[in-house]
Formats: sequence, structure tokens, C-alpha cells
Amino acid sequence: MPPQPWNDVVWEDPNGGSVIVHGTMPTVVYPNAMRPRATWHGLALLESPDVVDLWVQEELDEAESYGVNLTHALLSGGAFAKYVEGLSTLEDLQGGRFPDPEPRRLQRNADRHNRPVFFIEPLADDEDWGDYLTQEARAVSHWKKLLGMIRVGKRWKKSVKRHLFDAHPPPKGQSVDYSTAGVLAAAWWELSEWLSTPALAERRDARYASRIRGALASLRKTEGKEATLLLVVHRPHVSALVSALEANSNPEEISSTATDSTHMEEE
Repeated sequence: MPPQPWNDVVWEDPNGGSVIVHGTMPTVVYPNAMRPRATWHGLALLESPDVVDLWVQEELDEAESYGVNLTHALLSGGAFAKYVEGLSTLEDLQGGRFPDPEPRRLQRNADRHNRPVFFIEPLADDEDWGDYLTQEARAVSHWKKLLGMIRVGKRWKKSVKRHLFDAHPPPKGQSVDYSTAGVLAAAWWELSEWLSTPALAERRDARYASRIRGALASLRKTEGKEATLLLVVHRPHVSALVSALEANSNPEEISSTATDSTHMEEE
């Protein structure tokens, strides 16, 4: 997994339009300087539509008991718990926030400005996606993977140490804590991907790429060749997803989904 720069990647579709690939770190609030500044016409999230309901519920939970979602994450165990635990030691960034700040902020922004939102993850009744999920569940439940997760602490330390050597300096004007968070995010992603298989990850990304290109094709109907789709992904996933877009030649038709943001508006 190559280290990821902080600047967003722009992928040009041969059929017209472009995709701004905006890398985020889970639960980390991005300062204004790290937020997308280019003009975009639609938003793509590597989620299913029901994630908005989850975000709203997390907001309600936080309003009732601040920090409850972070506590649950820390108690859940596994690589994500190690990740948010590491973030909690960083004083010069806002981490461990729920719902996931950057995708939620951008979804609310799209909703407020009547921009279409495309949920890239297929629905559960999609036959091909259902088969993928079944195969992934089998991979994750393999005894070797289950045994490996028992020793997640040792595996986590090795992964963090490995990614430290590839760490990017923080964005200009930002705390070194963002560089540290980038290392933690890379380690979390590596362990998450380890639970599956390279073949399944490639299959997933190929399907994502088809649907991302389909979302851009939908935008071209109204915005023409200048259509710009903002795609939100985890930073460690950026390189693989851009490669999948480069390799894809079969856009999948996809429609935007209306979302409703009535809680805790943020610019």
C-alpha cells in the first residue's frame, strides 16, 4: 500500500467529466485547509443509502450522551478500536468524532445545495453484490483470520511501525498529528483488508469503479463534459480505487438518492 499524499486526486473520465477523489480519515474532523475547494456537481459515497439513518442516530446518541459512540468503538475491539484509541492521544486534531465528520458534512452540504448524492455500495438485493458479501464473510470467518484477530495487538504494532517509514509530512500549516493519524489510518485499513482476500478486494473495487463511472455519466446528462463528481473514500483506499477506475471500461447505470439532513447543520 503506497503512502497517500494529502492533495485530492483528480481522475479524468475518457467519456467526459472528472472524479475528485477526496481521501478522509475515519472520525477525524478536517480543518478548512484540508477540505475540497474545487467546484463539484454531485457527491459519491462508498456507502449504502441507509448510512444516513445511521448518522442521524449517532447524532441523536451524541446529543443524549456525548462520547457514547466513541466508547462503543473502543470497547468493540479489533483494529478500529486500536485506531480510535491512537487518535485519542493526539491533542492537535479532532478525532474520535461520530458520525464520521467529513462524509457527513459533505452529504449535508450536497443536501443543502440540492446536489445529487450517489451511494456507490449496491443494495442488499443485488445478486452479484450478495455473492461478494457471502464470499467475504467466508474469508473473514476462516480460522486463520479469527486466530489472527486474537493477536490483533501484536499485529497492530507491526503495521503501525511499518507505515511509520512511509508517513507523509502533515499538510502545509497543519499539526504533525495529522501525519500520525495518517499512519494509524493506514494500519487500520491494512488490517481490515487482511481479513478478506486480495481477489475479493479487487472484485469490490471493480464494482465500485463501475458504479462511480455510472454516477459521473448521470451527472453528464445535466452538466455535460464538465461534470465533476466528488468521491469520498478512506485515504489508504485512494490508490487502489483510482487504479480500478483506470482499468474500468463498463460504467454501471446508477441513480442519485434523495437524502434528508435535518440535524446539526454544518458548513
